[in-house]
Amino acid sequence: MRRLVLIVVALMAAGWTMAARAADLSYGSRAPYTVNQPLNSYSWAGPYLGGNLGYDWGSVDNNPTKPSGVSGGVQGGYNWQNGPWVFGVEGDIQATGADDTFAPWKFSNPWFGTVRGRAGYAVNNILFYGTAGLAFGELTGETFGLSESHTNAGWTAGVGAEFGLAPNWSAKIEYLYVDLTDSNFLLTGMPNGYRFGTVRAGVNYHF
Repeated sequence: MRRLVLIVVALMAAGWTMAARAADLSYGSRAPYTVNQPLNSYSWAGPYLGGNLGYDWGSVDNNPTKPSGVSGGVQGGYNWQNGPWVFGVEGDIQATGADDTFAPWKFSNPWFGTVRGRAGYAVNNILFYGTAGLAFGELTGETFGLSESHTNAGWTAGVGAEFGLAPNWSAKIEYLYVDLTDSNFLLTGMPNGYRFGTVRAGVNYHF
């Protein structure tokens, strides 16, 4: 966990450095999507698409396993901007290597996704935001050669910062807490769900 914190701090420092350099760039002729937008400021409005890489760690309800591992995926969304205030919607889908084995039990989370609202405050090319919405994903249990999987829905919430690097490119770092609700597993005879945190860094292309 200490190593993860150091990685996050390093990524944030790198993002701040790139953002400071990008603040001096000319943002060209990329027109803002909103009327109430200061001249010569970075525009966050419009659609975007990107990718991310991160790390997940959590625990399974009513089971001693604590799955963790690397995750990665794609995200896309749309922002509306009114002055420094930015509102948007974002969806993502992630493949993960999060798993753990304890005695005869193994639980893993092969994939998950989210659909969220975002609201934030922009300081020119730096955007600070909060986000919350729907989460969904798969939880797989294994024991003695038997396997059982359930796809569960739940909720997620988190915070992040995004840095405009060029007229069409930005980088972000984000933390999400994800709660995938319980399902009744025949293998364990109990309801099991997966609750976890994820820290991830990503890049977006703004159209």
